[in-house]
Amino acid sequence: MRVERVRAGMGSGEQFVRTRFPIELKAYRQNRNRVAKALVVMIDGDNQGVKGRIQQLTDECRESEICMPQKDEEVAIFVPTWNIETWLAYLEGGAVDETERNYPKLERPRECKRHASVLAESCRGGELRQPAPASLEAACHEYGVWLRDR
Repeated sequence: MRVERVRAGMGSGEQFVRTRFPIELKAYRQNRNRVAKALVVMIDGDNQGVKGRIQQLTDECRESEICMPQKDEEVAIFVPTWNIETWLAYLEGGAVDETERNYPKLERPRECKRHASVLAESCRGGELRQPAPASLEAACHEYGVWLRDR
C-alpha cells in the first residue's frame, strides 16, 4: 500500500488531492494488472460538499485528458464534509452536524483503525446508525457499489 498525502506547510490538502488525482488515476490504470489493485481517494468537502468536490475532480481529469473512473475500475472517492473528524465523531457514537467543523482530532492517526473497522462493518451490512452524516452515507454507498461490482 502506498499513501500520498500533503506535507505540512506545503499548501492546501484539498488542492493537493485535486491536482494529484488525475496523476494517480493514470498510474493506477498503467499498473492495474501488475501492481495497483485499487485507488482510494479522500478529500475534504469543505464548503463544496460531495457533489462539488466530485465535480472539481472531474474538471481536473478533463483538463488532464483523463477519463473519470469507470464502473469496472476499483476506484473509490470519499468526501467527508468538513473533515474526517466529523466521521470519526459519528463512528464514536456521537451525533454530528456536518455544518460544524470543530470536531477533535485524534492524538495519533493510527487510532482511526477502530473507526475504519466499524465503518467497514456498517457499510458491508448496508446500514449506518441514524442520523448519519450525508457525506458518510454517500461514501458507504460508494463502498457498497464497489464491493457489489467486484
